[in-house]
Amino acid sequence: MAKPKITPMMAQYNEIKAQYPDAFLFYRLGDFYELFNDDAVVGSQLLELTLTQRNKNSADPIPMAGVPHHAAQNYIDILVDKGYKVAVVEQVENPAEADGMVKREVVQLVTPGTRMKTSADAAKENNYLVGLSVAPLDCYGLAYTDLSTGEIKVTSLQGLNSVLNEISRLETKEVVTSDELPNDLQANLTTLGILVSKTKAQDETHAEIAYLTQQLQQTTPKTAANTLLQYLFDTQKRSLDHLQQATAYEVAQYLKMDRHSRANLELTINLRTQQRSGTLLWLLDETKTAMGGRTLKQWLEQPLLDANILNQRYDKIGELVKEFFGRSALQEALQSVYDLERLAGRIAYGTANGRDLLQLRRSLQQVPEILSILDDLDPSIFGELRTSLDPVSDIESLIGEAITDEPPISVTDGGVIRTGYHEQLDKYRDVMTNGKTWLAELEAHERQATGINSLKIGFNKVFGYYIEVTKANIAKLDANRYTRKQTLVNAERFITPELKEREQMILEAESKSSELEYQLFTTVRQTIKENIQRIQTLAAHLAQLDVLQALATVAERYHFVRPTLTNEDVIDIQAGRHPVVEKVLGHQEYVANNVEMQAKDTILLITGPNMSGKSTYMRQLALIVVMAQIGSFVPATAATLPIFDQIFTRIGAADDLISGNSTFMVEMAEANTALQNATKHSLILFDELGRGTATYDGMALAQAIIEYVHEHTHAKTLFSTHYHELTALADKLPELQNVHVGANEQNGELIFSHKVLPGPADQSYGINVAKLAGLPTSLITRAADILSHLEEQDVSLRTAPMTETTLADKSAELSVDEPTKPATADDGQLDLFSLPDAIDSHMQQILEEMKQLNVATMTPLEALMKLNEWQQNMQ
Repeated sequence: MAKPKITPMMAQYNEIKAQYPDAFLFYRLGDFYELFNDDAVVGSQLLELTLTQRNKNSADPIPMAGVPHHAAQNYIDILVDKGYKVAVVEQVENPAEADGMVKREVVQLVTPGTRMKTSADAAKENNYLVGLSVAPLDCYGLAYTDLSTGEIKVTSLQGLNSVLNEISRLETKEVVTSDELPNDLQANLTTLGILVSKTKAQDETHAEIAYLTQQLQQTTPKTAANTLLQYLFDTQKRSLDHLQQATAYEVAQYLKMDRHSRANLELTINLRTQQRSGTLLWLLDETKTAMGGRTLKQWLEQPLLDANILNQRYDKIGELVKEFFGRSALQEALQSVYDLERLAGRIAYGTANGRDLLQLRRSLQQVPEILSILDDLDPSIFGELRTSLDPVSDIESLIGEAITDEPPISVTDGGVIRTGYHEQLDKYRDVMTNGKTWLAELEAHERQATGINSLKIGFNKVFGYYIEVTKANIAKLDANRYTRKQTLVNAERFITPELKEREQMILEAESKSSELEYQLFTTVRQTIKENIQRIQTLAAHLAQLDVLQALATVAERYHFVRPTLTNEDVIDIQAGRHPVVEKVLGHQEYVANNVEMQAKDTILLITGPNMSGKSTYMRQLALIVVMAQIGSFVPATAATLPIFDQIFTRIGAADDLISGNSTFMVEMAEANTALQNATKHSLILFDELGRGTATYDGMALAQAIIEYVHEHTHAKTLFSTHYHELTALADKLPELQNVHVGANEQNGELIFSHKVLPGPADQSYGINVAKLAGLPTSLITRAADILSHLEEQDVSLRTAPMTETTLADKSAELSVDEPTKPATADDGQLDLFSLPDAIDSHMQQILEEMKQLNVATMTPLEALMKLNEWQQNMQ
């Protein structure tokens, strides 16, 4: 059977597709971008396009789908948002000069990590592309960039978890490498939905890459930066002059939080909604510019360890809080500043149009006003920042002189350059303007001379300018007046030598005007491009100023105070609040609490009922620490804090089904991370550790963890628990203090005070909380009876002091290797599964079923349904 004949066009398409097998190929044909073969089949489903066929009458028709060229960006964005790559293919030669098929090439590869255009709601988000290099001994080099802003940062990391934590912090969409990644790293990236792209090793002769990485000293991170930059130059195929020289950073320079701790604290993403609303960033973000919003997010993701820098930020915020009118004027000026970082990127990229340059000018026009505002602030505080602000006034003047006030979107059709900027352009415009006036005058003259009021002068691209007379009026014309050019159904079209001469002048002026105007525009854009570094530096300073005014605004609005940083290992927070919860509840309803830990205090053991606020109290401390270490004022009436090097959290019940880990396994893994990595300068928050397993197992683990922190880690630790027996540890662990969240029972109703008080809680109030949840009254009554019965039979659980061997003994008593025995009066525990001599067979069946039940695997609803079933069977 003969193979189907491949047309030259499809041969060209297949050749290009072979170079980009992992990308959708948008192949330009006329006014459409076409997709063929598998790209068409899959693309039609993802983009909801009509799937058609090319050569539909042949034996092997080719699947085809297309999108209009003017709407292509929307479709490209959809594919990239879904994690795909798109290769854009355009004609790269003049069809009139082509020998055979017009030459086409990929002019840009758009990927999740390299997209330049961002939606308005993502303006305050970075889009990071990460480069990875692998070295021996589990060492990695990591480099990242946001192509739209041009920043490049590199670091060296040790171990898989460090890499995943940094990639997670950056909210990376794409990772590029020239190495073979370890299987476990590759699997984790795939699980996280991160696209992994492979690229060739760096071209050693690439001068631009060598320039951008010249400040890097360490080999492994420099290799990562080389890989990243090689990928950018290979895929973008255009000028990237806005890329800044790569700078190195150390993770140890910042307060470390692993990805689980960041998630638990909801710094930038709400755990429930996966949105910004309800996070610390949501509360603090009163920035007026997109670049300020991104900078604030970067500060939150990398809190500082340098007390000098933090105190300088406190000084600036304090000055802005005090100077209300100056801050208001600053906000108004910043409101008119556009995204200078991304404008600079578009200028370097060659995609900036007249409107972009106008936005740049309007932004630069605000700088003198901002400088005037800074002049009125304390020079000892803002003097250095004031001096560093370059207004880039020469660029502002250039744009004002060259670009019209209302430029069109297109830069090739004219109307961008201001009249008076260039003499020759003005002459062309004069010819076009006067030529059209002359045409109008000619039309009026000919109407009067011929007596034909419907005579008109028109234009089309085929015949140029012409005089049109309807056939009803042809008899009125002098036969020799005009030269006939075209006959229509209802009219005749004529020309004259004078008309054609004027036509040549007008068309030549229009053509040369557009060409000259585009040249002038690109010259202006090139001049701005040569000053991109100045614009980027200005953008960084304005972004910092924007963040400072935002933090000052929030501090004044919510009555935050300046924290005091101490070298002593002391926490003293008076009337501290959880800032996000307070914003939701309102200042009057939120109950403030102190957190007081002297140098000798390592652990606060927190007891109290569910819903009383233990988790909020713990998160509150962590958020205050984070705020203090980004340079913000904090929600309290007074706060003295040390500088913490790391924060570890285990708050809330969550499993990791993707990795096959249960809630308890996740608890233990996160606890292990803290115990293995924390130092005496770290902060640890453990909420209800051990609840995911059997009671005595959980209690034993909880005690062992507390003792390990006390004896070995010495990190400041908040440990909340329902195991009241653990409160006895205060008698033998001098660095542990008991506190509890208050609650009172009044007329059978539970009243939460949400106040943290010294000492242990007297009971857990679990049945009261169940009553608040609306469980049936009969069930609540029965639960209370069962609790009373259990307490009568095991007084030791309530009153016996905790000894070093108690929990170990209890755990051993429940060992599966030994048979259980009936409880006696001398036993220290109640055996739920021992049976009295005489027992109803029905009750025996229930107890046997209870014995076999694995409570740890049941949902709360399943447990309640089972309890209700037993209750019904016992009646």
